[in-house]
Amino acid sequence: MCRRSAWFVAFFGMFILSWPASGLARAATLTVGQNPAVCPGALYTTIQSAVDAAASGDTIHICAGTYTEQVSITKSLQVNGDNGAIILPANVVGNSNSLTSGQPIAAIVLVQNTTGVTIQNVIVDGSGNGIAACSPDPVGIYYQNASGELNHVTVRNTELLPPSSLGGCQSGTGIFVQSGGGGASPVSVVKIENSRIHDYQKNGITANETGTQVTISGNVVTGLGTSAAAAQNGIQIGYGASGTIHANTVANHVYACPDDVMECPEADDILVYESDGAQVDHNDVGVSQTGIAIQANNANVLDNTVFGSVFDGILLLGNTNKATGNLITRSDQAGVEIWGNTNTVQHEVINDAAVGVLTDAGSAGNTVSANTYYNTPVTTQDPPANAARRASPYR
Repeated sequence: MCRRSAWFVAFFGMFILSWPASGLARAATLTVGQNPAVCPGALYTTIQSAVDAAASGDTIHICAGTYTEQVSITKSLQVNGDNGAIILPANVVGNSNSLTSGQPIAAIVLVQNTTGVTIQNVIVDGSGNGIAACSPDPVGIYYQNASGELNHVTVRNTELLPPSSLGGCQSGTGIFVQSGGGGASPVSVVKIENSRIHDYQKNGITANETGTQVTISGNVVTGLGTSAAAAQNGIQIGYGASGTIHANTVANHVYACPDDVMECPEADDILVYESDGAQVDHNDVGVSQTGIAIQANNANVLDNTVFGSVFDGILLLGNTNKATGNLITRSDQAGVEIWGNTNTVQHEVINDAAVGVLTDAGSAGNTVSANTYYNTPVTTQDPPANAARRASPYR
């Protein structure tokens, strides 16, 4: 072998030896388990210890068991649970604050200031939270200035303890996504899919503030039914957040108002509040005061099934919203109520409503056409001026 060839072989060998330390580094899987019989080889007994030891890009594998801890994630991780992996802390404590109100938040799982955090097949249970006051605010999973995905998770029991649960505290949420600082680029981009959220105090899923962008699809969100605890909302996009609410099942949000019903806030299955351009499509919603409440502009509400509304099936309170192809059954007030300008209501099928489409006084330039009405004594009506009902958004 010539000297030049020998030099090349030596150099190439050194290059290969040095390569795994950089380009070929492999993501690791860190396993968490409490019972060696169920989870042999687990090196960690708590989720937080595995998270702390992990590098960005690693996977946390959670074996079946009950983990009595709050978890904080500040790096890109994949968190996968086996069936029966439950996070159920006792006496949770505040570990963050709302980016708008400063309200202390006690999140069971806090994902903060990072991207690429996926959580799958985990039960997050707040039944042991121990909070008997309006503050701190119990939240199941909180993405704060963070992005990622939730898939096949269950979040339950983010309620307050009596007697505070009956005192009108506007806290207690299953999943909360929030951004701070605004700006043109999204800060919190989160997909929430195929998950189950139930037994919360205030809201099931909430996405708030400019910089938040969500896709909420395929979830089942179930409120407390008739409740005096708070005016609940199943799914909320609010305060400048953007996103799509698609193919969810949402039900059981009725506020048992102690005062005159027209002076009380209402409970909504789906609420879009001060967030323009949202799309709400192919959802099944029912048994609420309003099935789908749009208090914003330029929303697209299409092909939803809405049933059993104390007030309206769909409320369009804003401008240039479109309701198209929805099936609305049994609305004690109106199938669709319009309160604003240049809205469009077309190709709706409205069955068993006091009024099919009700356009409030002062509204102008709205299009109401090609709708089908059954068992609806008054198909369209322009009533005298009255007071708009108030939504009760979580913030």
